[in-house]
Amino acid sequence: MRRQRPGVPRRTRTAGLLLLPLLATVLAGCGIRPTQVPTDFGPAPSRLPCSLPAAESTAVADPGIPVQVFLVCAAQLVAVDRSVRIPDGTAEAERRVLVAQNLLDELSAKPTAPETAAGYSTDVRDGLRVVGPGGHDPENTFRLSVSPSRLKPAELAEIICTFATSEATAADDGTVLLGGPAATPLNRYTCTTGLRTHPATQDPEPKPISTT
Repeated sequence: MRRQRPGVPRRTRTAGLLLLPLLATVLAGCGIRPTQVPTDFGPAPSRLPCSLPAAESTAVADPGIPVQVFLVCAAQLVAVDRSVRIPDGTAEAERRVLVAQNLLDELSAKPTAPETAAGYSTDVRDGLRVVGPGGHDPENTFRLSVSPSRLKPAELAEIICTFATSEATAADDGTVLLGGPAATPLNRYTCTTGLRTHPATQDPEPKPISTT
């Protein structure tokens, strides 16, 4: 004959066991999943992955000079690969301007279908033109057909960070010298972390440059 363990009546143990399925049913009905250990399923998947397969890069299919342009994705600036074509034998000064114009054209172009699907867009307007330095401008100056002060914040941020990553358009210290049409002020810009992460709201902090 099996002896009952002292201090724990058999009827109490039986009642407790019968309550367990009932408790699980109540929790499930309330939308609460009973669990005995913590679970971590990681962050929710992003709706804007901002990443492209290597095969989708236009620089892969185009044998021109590889460059990068910064587009807007998930409210930030993200670099994508491009390529530009410059005629052989082009003088260095002219080459810089041609690269700058090609970069503007790439920025203003509608993103490719895979880029659009990944969440990329651009704020750079179509038809922007650029010329090289004039008068007493420093060597790496680029003057846009529209004054930088009249560009939308994200539009200017895309241009600054794109020009800052190209050897042809960046100054020796990695900054960008931009101005509007002749006789408008010339400023030095830096592609900062704040500008890349908050292009629509971050002040680019232009530093005036004397051209006299």
